Amino acid sequence: MSMASLVMGKKSVVMLVVYALVMVAVVVGVDVTIFRNFMLARFLANVGIVLLFGAFYLRFLRP
Repeated sequence: MSMASLVMGKKSVVMLVVYALVMVAVVVGVDVTIFRNFMLARFLANVGIVLLFGAFYLRFLRP
């Protein structure tokens, strides 16, 4: 493996970790601010947010 491929691999791992942390922050933020007392709505919103982040990743960020 060349040094360039190692650096690119580390960048993609860091980007993936940052992306996952942003997703977790959005899910927790929506849970706390909007759906505090509504369990089914909270679950459905969380599933929707994760699906949106997944679709965005597959469309724009996948190498």
